[in-house]
Amino acid sequence: MKSENTVLNGLPASLHAEMIDDILIVKLCRPEKRNALNDETVLGIEKIFTAIPSGTKAALVCGEGKHFSAGLDLSELREIDLIEGVYHSRMWHRALDAVQFGKVPVVAVLHGACVGGGLELAAACHIRVAETSTFYALPEGQRGIFVGGGASVRVPKLIGMARTQDMMFTGRVISAEEGNVIGISQYLTEDGKGFNKGLEIAQKIASNTSI
Repeated sequence: MKSENTVLNGLPASLHAEMIDDILIVKLCRPEKRNALNDETVLGIEKIFTAIPSGTKAALVCGEGKHFSAGLDLSELREIDLIEGVYHSRMWHRALDAVQFGKVPVVAVLHGACVGGGLELAAACHIRVAETSTFYALPEGQRGIFVGGGASVRVPKLIGMARTQDMMFTGRVISAEEGNVIGISQYLTEDGKGFNKGLEIAQKIASNTSI
């Protein structure tokens, strides 16, 4: 498979984007932080998915290191007033809407932690491939935070309101196997094989006839 190394310019160091033929590959690159999502990264995701290169037919989102994403970067968490909190949540909604409602179908390849904001990002994608190391949780409630990036809307569409409420209220952790059964992911692979499966799916999507 030929890689063009076509990298979108002006992205933060926490993100890498390149084209493999007509597939846009977006990688979260904060392995030392378990790919936790800070504001810079979220705004970078918005930039990518609102400026998808012409000729792109599908996108694939993945994470570097041992985890897809452990969610909100708690080192950036601070006390903010209500209005500031609303605008911060709107920024997440805007960025993830760009993923969900953008020009191309998006495949997420999940492994390790897919937690909090990481699950919100995964839920904004259209197809999810999970490796067996993947686990899911919405632990925000245990920290006095609401799931402000759209999980309260997107996750119930995947697994139902009752299961989502359980995750939100109790912090329950869902394994890769259970997540595949209840509908978080559509595909389950052995560890280390998720990217190739995700790329295969993205290529299949890209081969669809264009109108």
